[in-house]
Amino acid sequence: MYNEIRKGVIPAAGLGTRFLPATKVVPKELLPIVDKPTIQYIVEEAVASGIEQVILITARGKGAVEDHFDVSVELEEVLKRQKKEDLLQMVKELSEMVRMVAIRQKEPKGLGHAVLCAREAVGEEPFAVLLGDDIVDAEPPCLAQMVEVSRQKGGGVIALQRVPETETHLYGIIRGERVDERVYRIQEMVEKPKPDQAPSNLAVIGRYVLPPEIFPILENTPPGKGGEIQLTDALQVLARRMPLYGYEFVGDRYDAGDKFGYLQANIAFALKRPEMAGRLKEFLKEVIR
Repeated sequence: MYNEIRKGVIPAAGLGTRFLPATKVVPKELLPIVDKPTIQYIVEEAVASGIEQVILITARGKGAVEDHFDVSVELEEVLKRQKKEDLLQMVKELSEMVRMVAIRQKEPKGLGHAVLCAREAVGEEPFAVLLGDDIVDAEPPCLAQMVEVSRQKGGGVIALQRVPETETHLYGIIRGERVDERVYRIQEMVEKPKPDQAPSNLAVIGRYVLPPEIFPILENTPPGKGGEIQLTDALQVLARRMPLYGYEFVGDRYDAGDKFGYLQANIAFALKRPEMAGRLKEFLKEVIR
């Protein structure tokens, strides 16, 4: 059942209020990390992990996110005339990267509801969920690591990262039994516990491999914190019915939904670019001095 994960759901309906005023007219998913929109890193990870179809959950005003992955005839014609072959190739590859469908989440009812919106498009097969706020720099990609764990264990998998105990109130935290190196059988998930109430320091981050059985659970999940349908609440029920694993992935994760995390991601990815690394290092030294 978990040998092949072909479909990936990317929720992209949020308003991006933490980045106002920049996100007043520009979707937060299109804010660039160096010169590439945040969501493109997510889609590239999905494709590199074997995903064949991306199901984008959008909202009113998010049409530009779909347009980014569409064919741009006018732009391609201009690049042809200007003989900018390298840029033309880049634009073409972007529009041919993956099959993509977009589904509207008409009301902001939470992450659980956003995932539920993809039910018809996913069908009766396991699928991935990738949140756009979490950028993971890893080789192999974070999702590919998780797909391998799900194949070996035969169950759903949630990405985990150890966080300082003083930061557990910022994350969903799991209680689990270690069953393999970096792998835990999840017994409980607690949403944003205080440090003295957290069952561990293993935090849930925005990557999931889930069975289709999550959909009827989400359908019957009542609104929770903030009046929204919480994916965490549904995962709690799923973990009681069938094996659900947490995997402490290998890689560097940046919270691009946080201003400081977004800056970290920009600096980290710029330092990986040979044409920028030297000058950026010198600049950072000057700033620190």
